[in-house]
Order: sequence, then C-alpha cells, then structure tokens
Amino acid sequence: MLGTSDLRFFAAIAAVPSLAAAARALDVTPPAVSQRLAQIEQRLGLRLVERDGRGLRLTSEGEMLAGRAGAILGDLDALAEDLVQRRGTVAGPLRVVAPFGFGRRHVAPLMAVFARLHPSVTLDLVLTEDPRGAMRTDRWDMLVHVGRLPDLDVVRRKLAANRRLLCAAPAYADRHGLPDEPKGLRDHRCGVVREDQADVSLWSLTGRGGVRRSIRIRPSFAGNDGEVVRAWALDGLGIVERSEWSVADDLRAGRLIEVLPGWKLPDADVAVLMNPRTVRAARIEAFVEHLAGALSPPPWAAP
Repeated sequence: MLGTSDLRFFAAIAAVPSLAAAARALDVTPPAVSQRLAQIEQRLGLRLVERDGRGLRLTSEGEMLAGRAGAILGDLDALAEDLVQRRGTVAGPLRVVAPFGFGRRHVAPLMAVFARLHPSVTLDLVLTEDPRGAMRTDRWDMLVHVGRLPDLDVVRRKLAANRRLLCAAPAYADRHGLPDEPKGLRDHRCGVVREDQADVSLWSLTGRGGVRRSIRIRPSFAGNDGEVVRAWALDGLGIVERSEWSVADDLRAGRLIEVLPGWKLPDADVAVLMNPRTVRAARIEAFVEHLAGALSPPPWAAP
C-alpha cells in the first residue's frame, strides 16, 4: 500500500513542526504536501496528522507509522551502506548539516570540490541553526558545528580553531564611541544572532589575569542569520558578537574594528559530529579528511 517514497515523505513530515516546514524540507509547495498527505491518508483509511493553529501533531496512527517508517528506511539505508562498504569505494549520499553562514561560505564550496573528485557521491546539504532538531531525523551523516558542542554521544573531531569577537563599524565608533570596560556595553546598541535556543544576550568575557565579566545586554537588533546581523553591523547599527571566520576579512580591511580587544570571549571552534550509523563509510571518512585539510590552517586566520 505504501512505497519507499511514501515512507520518506511521511518521515519528513514527522520531523518538522508544520506542513510549511515540510514543504521547505522537501522543496515543494505547501499545497503539494497537503495533497500527497491526504492521498496517503485516504489510501490507508486513517487520519495520520492533526492540524491546528499551532502547527501539526501526529495522531497515534501517525506516530506508529513514523516510527516504523524510520526503522524501515534505516534498514534500507544500512543495506545500501553495507553494499557500498564492501566495494570500499567513495560513493553514495553525503548528507551534511551545517549552520547557515558557515555552511554557505565554507561547507557548500568544499562539498562541490569533493563531488568533482568523487562523481559517485551525491550531495545533500541542510543549513539550519537548530542542529539538535536536524539530528533527530537520523537523515544525516555529519554535522558541521561552530561553537560549544552539543552534549551528544557521537564521534566528533575538531576541524579548526575559531575565536569569537566583539566588533563594530568605524562609523558607529565615530558617532557613539566604544566601551573601555565590559560593563560599558550596556550603554551601547548591540545586535545578537538567535541560534540553537542559546542565551545570546549574556556576553561572557575574560580579561587579563583571568578576570571574568558577564554582561546582560539589551539587544537593539537581532536575527536568526549571522550574516544579516554582520551586514547590519557593517551599516553602523551597533556592536555585534561574531565568529572570526565571519568578520576576519572585514577587520583586515577596516570595515569593522574590534571592540574590547583586551577581553576574550569563549572560543567557537569548528568541529564535525558524525552519525554512528555511517561514521565508518568510506565517503564519510574521505570527506572529513577533505574538510580537515581545507580548514588547516583556518583560511580566516591572519597570514
């Protein structure tokens, strides 16, 4: 009654909070998702999803189908993995999860190079600021992560060092000056990136001699895309906390200047986390080495 494509379709719906999100994940229109879901429910004679103003909720039958679909798809993928492994070739799907900005600037280009080197690999990149949510689907091989690592029992490897910096445009500094001490940040316009449900308005800094200061700022602007917040900082809107990989070129060119250079924010190293189910696949091992080689030394570090 249901084919593999139906199971993959429903697994995608079960992994997201709304049909609109499912449409984005499947790269189709919301009406197409609704229509196909209705067809599956009609074929089974069962209601699988309840929809209300807060999103979607799986019925008990939907929960059962999602669980069984995940197991069946996992077995099929494992079978394909085993067959590829027996050949020892770099082939098959390469499913990578990465943050928006870093994924666009570094991961996507490196995946393209890897695919040219290994034409039997198929690329699948998901950009998100909710890595835990992306990993719940089990439809991933590796997660490229920037910052504090999630507390997960998976194989991980550090790829590159990456500092976090406070910075602002010279135009902002000319108009408002810059703080001499962390507590002065409270008197300035500051911007934050909302990511992974972190407390982004609490900035913790360490000074000379290990002196620590935690400052609660009141954001004047915020967004869920770090490159948008960086662009606002370039426009002179205020002080932002950004990764070195994002602003190194701006600092060298003088488009941004470092704020409180004598104080250090927690590092946000770049690491890769690997799915236990596919960690030993030849394509995974090869791509991790490809990433590590390309990011050592980090391309954003000063020459």
